Order: sequence, then structure tokens, then C-alpha cells
Amino acid sequence: MRQDHLERLRRGEKLTWQQQVLLTLRLSLPAILAQLSTIAMQYIDASMVGRLGADDAASIGLVASTTWLFGGLSTAAVLAFTVQVAQRIGAGDEKDARNLMKQGMVAALVISLLLAAAGAAIAGALPGWLRSDPSIRPHATAYFLVFALSLPIMALGSLGAGMLQSSGNMRTPSILMVLSCVLDVVFNALLIFPTRTLWGVTVPGAGLGVVGAALGTSLSHLVNAVLLLYFLLRRSPSLHLRRGEKLRFVPEQLRQGWKLALPVAAERVIMCSAQIVSTGIIAPLGTVAIAAHSFAVTAEALCYMPGYGMEPAASTLIGQSVGAGRRDLTYRLGWLVTLLAMVIMGVSAVALYFAAPFIIGIMTPDREVVALATAVLRIVLLAEPLYGASIVASGAFQGAGNTLPSTVLNLASMWCVRIPLTALLAARYGLPGAWIAMTIELAVRGTLFLLWLGSKRWLPRAWRQKTE
Repeated sequence: MRQDHLERLRRGEKLTWQQQVLLTLRLSLPAILAQLSTIAMQYIDASMVGRLGADDAASIGLVASTTWLFGGLSTAAVLAFTVQVAQRIGAGDEKDARNLMKQGMVAALVISLLLAAAGAAIAGALPGWLRSDPSIRPHATAYFLVFALSLPIMALGSLGAGMLQSSGNMRTPSILMVLSCVLDVVFNALLIFPTRTLWGVTVPGAGLGVVGAALGTSLSHLVNAVLLLYFLLRRSPSLHLRRGEKLRFVPEQLRQGWKLALPVAAERVIMCSAQIVSTGIIAPLGTVAIAAHSFAVTAEALCYMPGYGMEPAASTLIGQSVGAGRRDLTYRLGWLVTLLAMVIMGVSAVALYFAAPFIIGIMTPDREVVALATAVLRIVLLAEPLYGASIVASGAFQGAGNTLPSTVLNLASMWCVRIPLTALLAARYGLPGAWIAMTIELAVRGTLFLLWLGSKRWLPRAWRQKTE
């Protein structure tokens, strides 16, 4: 990736609007394409697991929200240091950035090991706590146990990707993310199914079922982490290891990391717990409603993943702008990347509106489920541009070292708007009512984030009265 505009930003040179847009796109597009490829691979992955049977698929789905929670907590420690690294690179202090990277690696390892131990300890009891059918509990326990034990590997991979992105290198993590998705499918095919004959060719297989799915994903994360750390520690111009530079623990930077990580970890807990409660409200609506809800959620990812691809680009842009002292650009770039995300997700929503029946139909042949999933998916697409605003503005706030506002805004939106409205509207209108509640909440959330973005209160305190 050409980094001439990013280097000019660090040097304090003027950037035209066209150059600012090009810089934003160059940072965003690789990550967007990687996120879309991840979704495509997830469709394939889901179909492979689905071939195991309903009980096996249910055992994985049962612990999904818990895996999101544990995974989110492990990445919070990574974010605490990637933001500081972006700011130090923007300030031209690459030596301190490298020391921050090393501190982040130690912190990510320690926290992920603690989470892995906690996950292993609760794996046996977790399916019972979730009130699952006893027939699926053994496989759910095995799947979650493998996932928990792989958390340190995932944390190191996340750290490698985050540090490379903070330095302005979006392409390498994106390419490796695509490779990881491909490897996940390959490993799953070899580990889930027994040896079999396809089109006259004998395909070897371990026949491990659900455990094979967990191991396949873990192995793909392992390969990804090794490659990411290689490119970070050996090939990164800014961050590769230098002889004579020993790790130094800097108390002030560790305290700053804690201040950044704690709100992010709280946000993960808030979001995951709210999703669990929402699922509990929807569950009594019946099998068709549950299936339609699940497929619509999966299909919606095609629309919002561009936003999640642009989030690290926003964090990098704003982090390096703050580090470089670019008061003239930081606020402007925050709005630019957010509005660009809203446009892209708006276009994606229009495309998905017309493609919804086809996409849902790929996942299930049940016409009743396809019709209901299509209907509710089309409801929520109205709010996707504002959803994109909340995702990318959050990345901008993080880049400025201000992670608490996102936590507070998500708490207010999810627990004061979505949960009460879902309980009220689902009881009266069924699944469409629940998705109307989701649509209203996403619109409220996006509006809150835009208001905070416009307030400039997310900028460094000394800048708020001086930023253009």
C-alpha cells in the first residue's frame, strides 16, 4: 500500500480534500474486502457444520454468544496498546512505539491466559447454565473448551494485526485474514468429516465432528498469528525488533492502557449480555421465528461488515493525526471516514434489500423461513447507514484515546432502547416487532454517535477550542 499521504500527514504537510479521501479509501478498502471475504467463508463454514446434523449445529450455536464475550475481552487489551502505538508513530517516536508494542504483547498474553483458564474452568458447566437440552451438552462443552484454550493464540494474532494497522499497513493483515478464512475451511474439511469419496477422489478426514470444527478454526488462527507476528516483528519498517532495545515497563503507559481497555471490555460485556437477553425474548416465538432470526442476522453481516472494515482505518487515521499534532485534520478526518462509511453501508443496504430472498434461500430451502427472514431483514436495512456511523465513529474515538463515550452510548442505546422495545413489540407483533425495535435502536445509536462526533468532546482536551 502506498503510504505517501500518511507520511505527509505525519510530517505536518497540507492534504487536500481529494488526498484525504484517497488516504481514507487506501486504508479502508483492504480491510473491507477482508471482512467481506470473512463473511463469505462463514457461509461456507456454517454449511459444513450444518451437515453434521441439527444437534451438532445447535451445540456450537449454544455457546456462540459466550465465545464472542471471551474473544471481545481478550481483544480489549490489544486495543489499549494499538491506540497508543498509532499516536506514537504519528508523533515520530518509533522507538517508544516499539516498546509499547512489547508491553502490549505481554499484557495480551497474560490476560488471554487468564481468560483461557477461566473458560476451561466453566466449559463443563456452561451448557447447563444456558439451559440447553442434555443431548447437546457434551459437544457444546468440547467446542467451548477448545475455543478457550486457543484464546492466547487469537490474542497474539489480534495484536499482530492491530499493530500493523496502527503503523498504516492495512494490506498485510487483510490478506492474512483472507488466508485464515481459506485455511479454516480446509482444516474443517479435513477434521470434521471422516475419510470419504468425492467425485471419485478419496478425501482424507479425521471424523472429529464438532471438536474438528473447533480445532480447524484454532489451527487457522495459529497459522494467522505466526504470519502476522513475522511481518510485525521482522518486516514492519516502524515496529520490527531492533538489537539493544530491551522491554521497559512504563507505569504511565500501562495506566493509560488500563484506562483505554476497561471501557472497551465493559462495552463487550454490555453488548453481548444485551444480545443474550434479546435472544431470550425471541426464543418463545417458535422454531420458524428462531430460524428466520438466525438467518437474517447472518445475512445482515454482508451489509455492516464494511463498517467494521473501516473502523480500524478510522482508529489509525485519528491516532496518527493526534500523535502528529494535526489539529487541522483530526476532526475533519473523523467526519470524513464516518460519512464515507454511511454512504458505503447505505449502498450495501440497497443491494441487500433486493438480494435478500436469494441470500436467505442459500442458507435454507424452507419457504416460510425465507419469507419471514427476508421481511425482517428488509426492516433493519433502513437503519444501516446510521449503524455504520456508530461503528466507525467509535473507531475515531478510540484513535483519539477516548474509549469511554462508546461504552456509555452503547449502554444507553442497548439497555434503554432495544431491550424494552423488543420486549414490548415482540409480544405484540412477533419477530417483525423485535426487528422494528432493533431498527429504532440502531437509528438512535447512530444519532447519538453523530452528536458526540459533532460535539468535539472526543478530541484531546487541549484541542477542543482550537480544532477547525
